[in-house]
Amino acid sequence: MPAVDTAMGTPSGGTDSSSGAPGSKTTNGWASPSIIGLLAFGMTTILYGLMNLPKPYGNGFVGYAGIPMTDIVLGGLILILVGVISLSKNHTFWGSVFLGWGAFWGTWAIIGTAHGYGAAGLAFVWLLFTLTFLISSMKHGWMTFFLFLFLFVGMILLVIEFWQYGANPTTTISSGEMWAVGVVWIISGLIAWYLGTADLTNHSYSKKILPT
Repeated sequence: MPAVDTAMGTPSGGTDSSSGAPGSKTTNGWASPSIIGLLAFGMTTILYGLMNLPKPYGNGFVGYAGIPMTDIVLGGLILILVGVISLSKNHTFWGSVFLGWGAFWGTWAIIGTAHGYGAAGLAFVWLLFTLTFLISSMKHGWMTFFLFLFLFVGMILLVIEFWQYGANPTTTISSGEMWAVGVVWIISGLIAWYLGTADLTNHSYSKKILPT
């Protein structure tokens, strides 16, 4: 019985270039990179959500000097590598997701804690990027749809927050708004982490144990 890369929706040993599902176990001599990609995506996104929580919860997760920022850079580099491997195997959807979000985390790590209209503009551009994948996400399962839905909402909240800073650099974001931003991003990361865990579990047991 073929193992199933459930998060990708395609049994191992098969390919799905139209949907971008990296379901091949042996294509080009490489195993599917989706598991490490989803786990890296999930953990990086959870970390970013923690950074956006209000004081005192988010204090230890902010700034270039902290380990979390280094982790975000590392997560972005892993996603770029996974994206390149996936695209080389003709896995359009997830390859584009991993490569694009790897670039996003790299860019976000560079701007650090910058706020204002520039950050709002960057968040808006990535909101459109997220919308592109949200439109096609349902084809890849409900969990993938919810992943991009929460990412889309998270981007909307970031645009609003950074626009407020641009309009008034001395503004103070309310605790409720910071909780909303942080929790939405944490949920997004948990969904990505779950998809990676389900992918690995179902593949290991050669049957669908965790639904996606």
